[in-house]
Amino acid sequence: MGKKSRKEKKVKGAEKTAAKMEKKVSKRSRREEEDLEALIAEFQLLDAKKTQVLEAECTPPSPRLNASLSAHPEKDELILFGGEFFNGKKTYLYNDLFFYNIKKNTWVKSEIPNPPPRRCAHQAVVVPQAGGQLWLFGGEFASPDGEQFYHYKDLWVLHLSTRTWEQIKAPGAPSGRSGHRMVLCKRQLLVFGGFHESARDYIYYNDVHSFNLDTFTWSRLSPSGCAPSPRSACQMTPTADGSGVIVYGGYSKVKAKKDVDKGTIHCDMFLLQRDGKENQEKWAWSRTNPSGVKPHPRSGFSVAAAAGGRVVLFGGVCDEEEEETLEGDFYNDLYLYDSGKNRWFPVQLKGTKPDKKRSRRRRKEETSEHQEDGEHKEEEPAPQGPLEVVKEIVAEDGTVMTIKEVISRPAVQDDSEKEGEEEEEEEEEEGEGAAAAPLVEPCPRSNAMAVVKHGKLYLYGGMFEVGDRQFTLSDLYSLDLHKMDLWDVLVEMDPMMQEWLEESESGEEDEEEEAAGGDEESDKESEDEEEEEHPPVKPGETLADFQGRTEQYWVGLARANMGSDAKERKVLKVGQAMAKVFYEEQVGESQP
Repeated sequence: MGKKSRKEKKVKGAEKTAAKMEKKVSKRSRREEEDLEALIAEFQLLDAKKTQVLEAECTPPSPRLNASLSAHPEKDELILFGGEFFNGKKTYLYNDLFFYNIKKNTWVKSEIPNPPPRRCAHQAVVVPQAGGQLWLFGGEFASPDGEQFYHYKDLWVLHLSTRTWEQIKAPGAPSGRSGHRMVLCKRQLLVFGGFHESARDYIYYNDVHSFNLDTFTWSRLSPSGCAPSPRSACQMTPTADGSGVIVYGGYSKVKAKKDVDKGTIHCDMFLLQRDGKENQEKWAWSRTNPSGVKPHPRSGFSVAAAAGGRVVLFGGVCDEEEEETLEGDFYNDLYLYDSGKNRWFPVQLKGTKPDKKRSRRRRKEETSEHQEDGEHKEEEPAPQGPLEVVKEIVAEDGTVMTIKEVISRPAVQDDSEKEGEEEEEEEEEEGEGAAAAPLVEPCPRSNAMAVVKHGKLYLYGGMFEVGDRQFTLSDLYSLDLHKMDLWDVLVEMDPMMQEWLEESESGEEDEEEEAAGGDEESDKESEDEEEEEHPPVKPGETLADFQGRTEQYWVGLARANMGSDAKERKVLKVGQAMAKVFYEEQVGESQP
């Protein structure tokens, strides 16, 4: 048997290191996740009260990011699920389900029994079979203070024709993660990358898993070739012929000096393709170098697959990390990637015309008047480079949110070119009027939801930052990818909802949080009703005494929520954690 090459040893060593890190992260985060399981179980008890499908037309969903936006495979509808919202003080997670009717421009909220637990940064894929299905995998749940995280590894399917949720329990699923990517490739769901984070550790993945939609089985792929480095939040889209997927960009962190986290924005691109016959599970990675004008380095960009193997990329953020500060430049530009040509194209919308308030002749007349008045100055060269336009939005609390937009200037012309175009430009300006209409477009943002339906790009929500403040959006735009002219505003951003609570604020903050959370107000009322049914805490009773006295009750609740196949030890731990959460809430409320 021959000796292993140095390259093979290096690959095996990297795999062992990754396995050790995964085990370390999993062990340290297990206790945190057990605490969060109790909170998740509380929410699921509320969801268990839903026994029938309730659908009603509603206002647009509350502000959120890291949700999933999918196109219904048979109807003119978009499907929005989950997401998160942070108001500076509290983190809200959602598992609500909305359907957007494209023709009517209306939203319907659908409450379906036994939905997946609340989450964000998951992945959803639509499949046309059986009247349409929405498959959902993974994601994360965060504690209200945003300090603890629970990473899901569950798989769900929403049967769109019958409006029923079903959890698919199949062995061999990928480990719990969020920020991963999942796409449909032939009759398989391919899952790549993502990360798992606890309060003290994290790990990024670059493994590939496949779920077979015919056999309902998971398998881990072992592609040959040079794989992408571990990452999350990348672009992953199928090729035009459906034989493979394209992976571009992404983000990861590593421990630098003095235990400082160093973020890395990836700009490389890879092709994962089946190697061999279609009935063989042999895959291969290959690195590809696309031509054209590539997007500037960024993370948090939004991606949607269009017809003909094209991919639309919107916005994102480029963080400049210092030792103690983090500054981000947000984008609202568009790029197209053509997988058939392996080329990037920057998108310049046809409707974006410069604002021409004065004709050249008028500007000349004004210059002459200044010269006659002795105000003549040496003519300065026309500015070159990008033009920065600043927009301001005033929030309800008086905060001024400044949104910066960069517009490229035309190249400077010499005098002969200017004179040659003078007559033509004056005629154009007279026809256009005094000024072009103001440009309407989404503000720069990251982590927005994007999808293409019938040749139109739809963009919903996301977030941007102003200093230390993070503002979550709830607007909806569409862009015709055939015309590429102007954005259509379907739901405007409501400045009244752009709220930020400082940690030192008090007084009416509870009321403000409920307003910011949208549907959280009704959930709070339901929680209060549920709390009244729990065994009360006796005056002066310790946590240990309370847990011992009510153990049978909480274990019964945990068992009802987790199912009969859950292990007894884990059910007991979740029951104890639920009792602890309830005890601390009651004791906290009774204290002055």
